[in-house]
Amino acid sequence: MTDPLDERDIAGAPLAVVARAAEPYLASLPDRPVHDRAQDPLLDELDGPLPDTGDGAVAAVERLVRIGTRAATHSSGPRFFHFVVGGSTPAAMAGDWAASLLDQAAGLWLTSPLAARAETVVLRWLKELFGLPPGFGGVLTPSATLAHVAGLAAARHWWAAGHGVDVASQGLAGLPAMPVLTSGLVHVSTRKALQILGCGRDTLRTFARDDAGRVDLEAMDAALAGAGGPAVIVANLGEVNTGDSDPITELADLAERHGAWLHVDGAFGLFAALSPRTAHLAQGVERADSVTADGHKWLNVPYESGFSFVRDPASLSRAFGAWGAAYLPDADEERINYNMLGPESSRRARALPIWATLRAYGRDGYREMVERHLDVAAHLGGLVEAAPDLELLAPVRLCIACFRYRPEGVPEERLDELNARLGEALLADGRVYAGTSTYRGMTVFRPAPLNWRTTKSDVERLVDVLRELGARLTG
Repeated sequence: MTDPLDERDIAGAPLAVVARAAEPYLASLPDRPVHDRAQDPLLDELDGPLPDTGDGAVAAVERLVRIGTRAATHSSGPRFFHFVVGGSTPAAMAGDWAASLLDQAAGLWLTSPLAARAETVVLRWLKELFGLPPGFGGVLTPSATLAHVAGLAAARHWWAAGHGVDVASQGLAGLPAMPVLTSGLVHVSTRKALQILGCGRDTLRTFARDDAGRVDLEAMDAALAGAGGPAVIVANLGEVNTGDSDPITELADLAERHGAWLHVDGAFGLFAALSPRTAHLAQGVERADSVTADGHKWLNVPYESGFSFVRDPASLSRAFGAWGAAYLPDADEERINYNMLGPESSRRARALPIWATLRAYGRDGYREMVERHLDVAAHLGGLVEAAPDLELLAPVRLCIACFRYRPEGVPEERLDELNARLGEALLADGRVYAGTSTYRGMTVFRPAPLNWRTTKSDVERLVDVLRELGARLTG
């Protein structure tokens, strides 16, 4: 096989290979290990020299599906608790297939009115879902990190304008460092965004009143008073080890008092707004200047998906638009060119899986899912507290339980090493997936059950497997 044109009459056949594999694969997820290292040798079948004569589309895709359904890490299943990773709802997965099928060039209205209109609709629906003001502007991004880039680029443009500089055209040369202040709950993605923007990841100043990272409002207030000009505050809604959050209303008050820009990292914590039980954590987010979140976390849409919202819709076009390329068309409020509002020029129609899942399940369906995950995480916390060899290290606030293995007779100075070994053993075992992190100087587990398939029985399995493997290590 040489030229893909030779397959134009059977172009749908490779898709049928995937479709036939999908139903049995998805049905197997509740029972199969999250990762089976015995299948890792199959990965060698991906390798080899680039063929001169190809296998043809059907044979190539059959090979990929055969390897993938056996050797992949099955993070779409109900027991992947490592990092903070959602799955893909049935509607979102199908919507993503549709995005690939239609293959829209989603950056310009001219190239795809479908993609542009879908993005406009889902951004409005997401604002309604999270309780953000309807006047906010927004853009879809590949991730929360790129959503931070979008929001903080708008902040950087605003800050530089306060110094009389159009940073989009003139750059940062000659300007002082942009003051960015946050709590100890800050995520590394915020630092990475500042690094990308040329502001420097280590210029970020943290103000924490304890070793858990909770914000020191008085110290931040004093620093803002002494900043000598405009500054940026980053509020963190949902910390990755415990689900803890900054007091957004109080930080909004500080921003208002000092004329600062308030940026909210709501990667997964923004979904707290969906439930009356946790909505208080998101209070004040409507006062922010920029807000970011991930779709491939609690929204349960496929990778890659993020969103960035800004109070002033024009701030994104000031940061990313006005390229001055004659061949690029102008836009208006109806015909939006989203590649002028974010860091990407070439963009896929990532609005389609979001549209499909929100249309399929609506506000009520997502509230029910979020509340089920709150119940599952609380159940996990209760199991940990009831187990004699486990120690809960922070209250369960959202969808994360932070704990460690602490069997009787093991001295404190050996617990970090023991928990690190247990984390390695858990990932090697593969029945459930939950790695380790560091919290308050301790090596801990912090599983995050937010896959739409996950139920209480899945976290019960996690506790059982952890205690089983722990007993082997200490026996």
